[in-house]
Amino acid sequence: MRILTGIQPSGTLHWGNYFGMMQPAIGLQDEGEAFYFIADYHSLTSVCDPAALRKYIMGAVLDFLACGLDPLKTCFFLQSAIPAVTELTWILGTLTPMGLLERCHSYKDKIAHNLPATQGLFSYPVLMTADILLYQTDVVPVGRDQKQHIEVARDIAVKFNQKYEAVFKLPEASIQETTEIIPGLDGAKMSKSYGNTIEIFLTEKELYKKIMSIRTDSAPVDHPKPREGSTILALYKLFANSADYQQMEDDYQRGGVGYGEFKKRLFEAAWLFFKPMRARREELLADPVSIEQILKEGAARAQAVAQPTMDRVRSAIGLR
Repeated sequence: MRILTGIQPSGTLHWGNYFGMMQPAIGLQDEGEAFYFIADYHSLTSVCDPAALRKYIMGAVLDFLACGLDPLKTCFFLQSAIPAVTELTWILGTLTPMGLLERCHSYKDKIAHNLPATQGLFSYPVLMTADILLYQTDVVPVGRDQKQHIEVARDIAVKFNQKYEAVFKLPEASIQETTEIIPGLDGAKMSKSYGNTIEIFLTEKELYKKIMSIRTDSAPVDHPKPREGSTILALYKLFANSADYQQMEDDYQRGGVGYGEFKKRLFEAAWLFFKPMRARREELLADPVSIEQILKEGAARAQAVAQPTMDRVRSAIGLR
């Protein structure tokens, strides 16, 4: 079984990235042949500063490795290191109905949050499809909000296989139900586009400040607090053991504890959780040569799988 997923370096990675994608993906390293990549082409829809993009790419590489990605178990590479993905995107785009892309909710959502309406943003699902099909992927771990894109990839693969020949596998989505939506500081889905994120590797002072800024209601200290829709509770559940989480829920229901105390508990749990990963990141940061070698070897492995696929595609459609 080949597992593939990618993460977009359009900013500094945050808790939503970790729990929604990175942690589940790292947990699947032993379940099959894992291909994980940094989706740097995708990030061009929102990042136009070359220096910032380079920083975000390297930050994403370091973060993923620090959080437990094992390059001995996983083919880890940069999307842009495999040029065939853009060639395949064009070929698949010639088969993709406009109506299929017009129904994709991610485009509408991003436009609603003031991202520019570019062709790249509109055809994002075709590039994502090429990412998946190029490596003959069986399973794609995604959040529920990305499930539609896997359905699009399957539709496009079927169109190609029927029109030309059966080159592509039909991928399946693997959804992590328990952490499908991670709330941000304002209670909406945590997203760089919304400016409500808590980054994975903030300093202690920065993390404390962010957590203390989580939006809450105005319930007095001595009153019970509403548990339904509580951002603090939802985030605390990601870090706490069952006994500590139950205590937090009980204190919410009983009253007598203020939101400031609940936020401190969240801070302490989160700071402790990421402690070993912070140490690992510092080690990696001190050895840039090894990082470059990991990416080079990963790209070579990815290319060895991508090239035979592209050879079959070019032959099937009549290109020499």
